[in-house]
Amino acid sequence: MILANHGIISSSRGVLYDADALAFMTAASITDNTQKTAINTLVTDLKSYNIWTKMKAIYPFVGGTATTHKFNLKDPRDLDVAYRLEFFGGWTHSSTGSLPNGTTAYADTKINENTVMTLNSQHLSYYSRTDILGAYADMGLWDSTLLIGSQMLSRVVYPSSDSFTGYVQDGSNTYVANTDSRGLFVMNRISSSVLKLQKNSTISSFTSNVGAKSNLNFFIGARNLIGAASLYTPRESSFASIGDGLSDTEASNFYTAVQAYQTTLNRQV
Repeated sequence: MILANHGIISSSRGVLYDADALAFMTAASITDNTQKTAINTLVTDLKSYNIWTKMKAIYPFVGGTATTHKFNLKDPRDLDVAYRLEFFGGWTHSSTGSLPNGTTAYADTKINENTVMTLNSQHLSYYSRTDILGAYADMGLWDSTLLIGSQMLSRVVYPSSDSFTGYVQDGSNTYVANTDSRGLFVMNRISSSVLKLQKNSTISSFTSNVGAKSNLNFFIGARNLIGAASLYTPRESSFASIGDGLSDTEASNFYTAVQAYQTTLNRQV
């Protein structure tokens, strides 16, 4: 018996699954038992940590194809309003995630920062499986006219050599030293003056005054520069998310949940 109401534990062939996890598995045609276990545990972990409701979109990049990788775990309908991904350019999709070619590849999330996101409360996350130094935007957007945006670069040479840099809803660079672009990277604004940069379980806090929201969609694999992709990244992603700001406890638990998910799928870094 399969129950349709989200949040209720449902069963499929005698195995119990969370209904939201089951909805995603059905939409993405996930049949592999290891992948199903990983998805279900990810959903139940995020719910037990009270993080699930803060997510606008979760892209678990599971199933190994462009079709399975496009779905949003929070709302797995094949619609723009459900924030499913639309891939452009050269991508390689496999069991380890989605690999952009670094020259033409990006994905449009259909999430417009101005209409969907909350000022002073926002996070972006990107789980990178590739270590490479360069001016590559893993995800985000930038309004070069208003000089505001939200973008994340896991390992660049600017503004400091070998640094994880980014900003949320303002134009000031915030950065921490980083010599390896593999792992879970999170940019996290939690108030009008506090921005956090997180790599795996390490969280750094900065004073960063909020600017404004941009009337642009978030891109993954590049940044949205007033409607056009730029700073294409060659870093493979095996997870990405967009949502509200996370407390330090939530951010730490978020890493625990995501890393457990990657470990189940044997693609952790």
